[in-house]
Amino acid sequence: MNEFIVISHDSRQTHSIGVTLGENLRPGDVLALSGDLGAGKTCLAQGIARGLDVPEGYEITSPAFTLINEYPGRLILYHMDMYRLSGVRDLNDIGFYACFNDRGVVVVEWAEKIREALPEGALFISLEYLEENKRKLVFSDSGDKLKGIFCAVEGGL
Repeated sequence: MNEFIVISHDSRQTHSIGVTLGENLRPGDVLALSGDLGAGKTCLAQGIARGLDVPEGYEITSPAFTLINEYPGRLILYHMDMYRLSGVRDLNDIGFYACFNDRGVVVVEWAEKIREALPEGALFISLEYLEENKRKLVFSDSGDKLKGIFCAVEGGL
């Protein structure tokens, strides 16, 4: 497993990291976000949306109740929140698997709840509290996607 760590000093920087990620994503990419409540998962997803050119008129919110939100952009953004799911057995019912296609990008919040259902090659991002506004973002994957993402994120800091 490949891994690198980035420290974000505030929500603007977390958002900016998301923008850089979004600018570098390709059709079929999957980002699996994990972390405690308030760790910055949705903030990162908002930045990813802007990096994918989701129009400013779309408010990017956590799909905690709808479970999946879809946004138009350079690529379709399928933004998912698995917080309320009890496990993978519910995924067919919500249209989870239909979102994995070559037309878009999937961002999954609370991905640790369904890790075994995620496709091989997903990029895992764990967000951890360090201080009030400071976060540690741990990026990991099992392939070679991380190297390009690392260069892009490091270049954007």
